[in-house]
Amino acid sequence: MGSLNKPSYRIVAIPGEGIGPEVVEACLEILQHVAKLEGFTLQVDYGWLGAAAKEQFGTYFPQATAQLCDGSDGIVFGATSVGGLLELRKHFDFFCNLRPIRIVNSLLHKSSLRPEKVQGLDMLIVRELVSGIYFGPAGRSCDDNGAYGYHTMRYYDEEIRRIARKALQQAQQRRGLLTVAHKENALPHLPWTRLVQEEATQFPGVIVEPMLVDNLAMQMVLNPQRFDVILAGNMFGDILSDIGGALVGSIGLLGSASLNADGFGLYEAIHGTAPDIAGKGIANPLGTLAACILMLQQWGKVGAAQRIIAAQDRILAKGYRTADLSPEGAEISVKTETLVDLLLEELSTVQHSELGVLHESCK
Repeated sequence: MGSLNKPSYRIVAIPGEGIGPEVVEACLEILQHVAKLEGFTLQVDYGWLGAAAKEQFGTYFPQATAQLCDGSDGIVFGATSVGGLLELRKHFDFFCNLRPIRIVNSLLHKSSLRPEKVQGLDMLIVRELVSGIYFGPAGRSCDDNGAYGYHTMRYYDEEIRRIARKALQQAQQRRGLLTVAHKENALPHLPWTRLVQEEATQFPGVIVEPMLVDNLAMQMVLNPQRFDVILAGNMFGDILSDIGGALVGSIGLLGSASLNADGFGLYEAIHGTAPDIAGKGIANPLGTLAACILMLQQWGKVGAAQRIIAAQDRILAKGYRTADLSPEGAEISVKTETLVDLLLEELSTVQHSELGVLHESCK
């Protein structure tokens, strides 16, 4: 990957709009603090995407942002409600999207399910990110029956095979079960099951379990603990991963890493711009922080990543909650800035002796 164990790293921060700037700045503050504690330096450049880019450059994904990202060690992205993000993903071929769904013990009661249903929950959704229905031929036209719109779900076999290999690698490093989301009863020309099973011959320790996506969505609610790694195409992965927010207590807790074949990545929360709370100082930065943890893991900075996780878990165990986590009873409602201050203080007290080792991300 070329970025392991370097003394310094350069990232491009793209705050975007809505709560994007708030959560990105919060996480950069934490990252800089951890870098100092762990003995490496972090240079941050700022890029533009979406509405802000359109206003300044006349395009949602300006060449200036692409050039800034070239040669960097990662991109930390906030949120945008308009164009640019799909173009960014496609430009750098960020085909491998990792979306971990991990329960925090102190938030078991925040899940939409009973605590015993989500105790120990630790699944990973691997989503194909640069093909499928979001990138296929699309448009509007009309015929004798009137006006109509269309979007085409198109996948090359090799696009399925390469994301399958990444998902199989992840399952091999985890518990050895790969569930493949598909809809082959209605979409028989997209043979996810066969192609994944063919790739799985190179991963003899992994069990491949095909599952119709509608049943899979139901099983994620009925028995989420049974899942290890879930592989899905672009649209199915988009929808399924949002179920994870309900399982862990808030979509504001979930982050993602989008990687290309070289291991270069885009790191972002899975939530959107949340315009209803933008500017109020109450956004939950933990989803973006979860994405930054994935970035540190991708760099091989496992100690730094685990230091943040330990500090976060301790703060949540003390009862501190942002608004999206619906504070109640003895829980303490805090704004974004206060949560960051608490994390910074806690980070300095987490000693290396307490740090464990997490699963590695895609290489």
